[in-house]
Amino acid sequence: MPLAVDEVKERLRGVAAGLLTPFDEHGEIESWKIGENAQSLYDRGLRSFLSAANISEYHSLTQDECVEVTEASIDALPSSACILAGVGGCTDNAQELIRAYDRLGVDGHMIMPPDHTYVHEQGLLDYFDELASVTDTPFTPYIRAFDPSVDFLANLTQLENVVGIKYAIKDPVKLGASIAAGSDDVVWVDGLAEPYAVSYWSEGVEGFSAGVSNFRPEVGLELFNALSVEDWERARQIRNICLPYQNFRDRTGQNNTIGSAVSIPAVKKGLELAGLHGGFVREPIRSLSPEDEAKAEELYRKLDDDINRLID
Repeated sequence: MPLAVDEVKERLRGVAAGLLTPFDEHGEIESWKIGENAQSLYDRGLRSFLSAANISEYHSLTQDECVEVTEASIDALPSSACILAGVGGCTDNAQELIRAYDRLGVDGHMIMPPDHTYVHEQGLLDYFDELASVTDTPFTPYIRAFDPSVDFLANLTQLENVVGIKYAIKDPVKLGASIAAGSDDVVWVDGLAEPYAVSYWSEGVEGFSAGVSNFRPEVGLELFNALSVEDWERARQIRNICLPYQNFRDRTGQNNTIGSAVSIPAVKKGLELAGLHGGFVREPIRSLSPEDEAKAEELYRKLDDDINRLID
């Protein structure tokens, strides 16, 4: 049975792990590995999970595959876990996916950023309204890759079904202004992971998405605990040990000029180094080059040393 709305909000006040999609060498999904990863992260303290998310290679999944990976997540986790599933695309397809997720019993829908070339703010609010018309399940819109106004973000918090905002724009001033202008009943989540958690917390976020915490959850949990008691020095220390690996995720990789191309394969490598399942990626992403794999291993060892020094 899905969590109640207040329980979903409480889970958003924490660390949300993205459940990556493990592909085999032929590009087929190995669903059982999703379940094992989810179980391991839950056993190590995480309670919020994002299925068919950006980091799950959402845009490389069919609608049926989105349902498949979400079902694998739900089957693997106890009812106390909160599972938000990614939804996007045209209105009809998104509504169809919402209905399918609701049949599975998801706790919430994470509405993906618009992938249209041209977007109107009021049209986007209308889009959210149309999606809400087919469900009572809570929404958490994912704000990334476009530059909305403060008014838009404030109006978004007033929409039916919206209980959280996952904010992934590198603009803390806009974040603070939007939180102040919006509904007090909505939970704001830092969608840029650990590097922005300290500064965005001071603006009013109450949770954050996982970066290195996707494979070393103790880092995110320790950071969240420090932020919750406003131990800023401790929070900055924990944040800082995440930066080398997180900055590596921003790289282009070899023979490429587009930023962050290694982001997902870098996390998959981190999962494997932590004893979890990573797997291959699908196009248009490419696996790490041998040189980048070696760099990821070096940075993981440093992260492990820092965790042993500061946390264990």
